[in-house]
Amino acid sequence: MSVRAAYEQWASTYDTDRNRTRDLDQMVTERVLSRVRGTQILELGCGTGKNTALLARMGEHVHALDFSAAMMERARAKLSFPNITFTQADLTLPWPCADGAVDLIVGNLVLEHIADLPHIFAEAWRCLKPGGHLFICELHPTRQYMGKQATFRHNEIDTLIAAFVHHVSDFFKDAAHAGLTLIDLQEWWHEEDQDKPPRLVSFLWQKRTV
Repeated sequence: MSVRAAYEQWASTYDTDRNRTRDLDQMVTERVLSRVRGTQILELGCGTGKNTALLARMGEHVHALDFSAAMMERARAKLSFPNITFTQADLTLPWPCADGAVDLIVGNLVLEHIADLPHIFAEAWRCLKPGGHLFICELHPTRQYMGKQATFRHNEIDTLIAAFVHHVSDFFKDAAHAGLTLIDLQEWWHEEDQDKPPRLVSFLWQKRTV
């Protein structure tokens, strides 16, 4: 099953399934972005909108992208903010965003499904205003080394969604090559993750002004 087809199928239960990774990601996003400001925000892989409401409260306008129509329909149905625009888009292609148009780009639990990290960082650099920020929160690669990946249950069948392993060094190297400066890196555990490797890793980069 393709990644797109998997998320189309998962959309109906994504918000109600027990999912510690999803819940931790939401907490991490709120905590890290409390220190960041941006009026024009681009969200990568908005899904059912679990972080979109926070972004809508932060900025003047949020452009939320996702390649799953079913996931975005869930987001539209539950979010009534007038400052959100939803667009179906494939992040592996050029993004529907003008050069230097946004203050903040946010991506959550999406890059594990994308092989080409350099493309993501190049597009982020292109779309960001000078001094703008890129926030990424992803499944920690140590979890992937243990065989963990996005999984959902449908009709009593567990479906593993295809994923690529990106080492922490890959994020460092590819973001720096694109011209982004790392200003924050943190590892995160769910409260039930005692004596386990970190569940998530988050990064905050800034587009250099010179």
